[in-house]
Amino acid sequence: MQTVLAHLDEPPTLAAVGIGVHGPAGQVDVFSLPDLWQLHLYGYDADLTVDGTEHAIRPGRVSLVPPGTEVRYRYRGRSEHLYAHLRLGSAGTPQSFPVIQRTGRELDLLTAQLRQGLAAWPNTPARATAEVWAALWRIARLTPLREQSARAVHPAVAAATALIEARLTESLTVPEIAKAAGVSHNHLTRLFRAATGETVVGYIRARRMERARHFLRATTLSIPAVAASVGIPDLQAFNKACRRELGASPRGIRTASAAPRDSAAQ
Repeated sequence: MQTVLAHLDEPPTLAAVGIGVHGPAGQVDVFSLPDLWQLHLYGYDADLTVDGTEHAIRPGRVSLVPPGTEVRYRYRGRSEHLYAHLRLGSAGTPQSFPVIQRTGRELDLLTAQLRQGLAAWPNTPARATAEVWAALWRIARLTPLREQSARAVHPAVAAATALIEARLTESLTVPEIAKAAGVSHNHLTRLFRAATGETVVGYIRARRMERARHFLRATTLSIPAVAASVGIPDLQAFNKACRRELGASPRGIRTASAAPRDSAAQ
């Protein structure tokens, strides 16, 4: 996994903010957070594998990992980082994030925002949420300006994403979307990857799963109705997609949303 799509138009729901210290108890950790995004700001050297893709951790790098994704850390001694575990909404246009990236000149400001969030947590959760939300938007803007401009202004990408949103319940093909957007299949593929970091097919899959997650958590629609509403009427295929993309079965996602949410252990 190299990039992720995350929606930032709604404030996150925080489950935990803290300082993680690893290494002394063992040099390798392997885990996932089934229902939570992981935001880490690192102060050490280590190796990180996210869903099978290797990344280098260096001081001043930041990572954002989606729910249900297996991470493997290989430490080189005492390793300390700032972290937030959170839930993200599904409103608005998704932002494309590298799984891990350099913070550069933004490091001091990001560190200050996360430490202010930590100081406010858990006694003033609204303040903590505001600080982490602002940090997420700052991280989103670490993407090179050229890519941001391409995402913001290209009409073919805007037309394609609008069509996808309007027709998530239907079968969609990339040539069909490209024709509606007024460009060739190959050109749309290049534009879409530059704008979102995703393929068109990957974007459709992510949007369907985000909508499915919302319907499973926030409505009493039957699971077959939810599957049909996101364009995956085959229940076996829908079950597999939920387990692969969201980390749990449709029934498990719905049950977890109804149960009390405990803070994730770090």
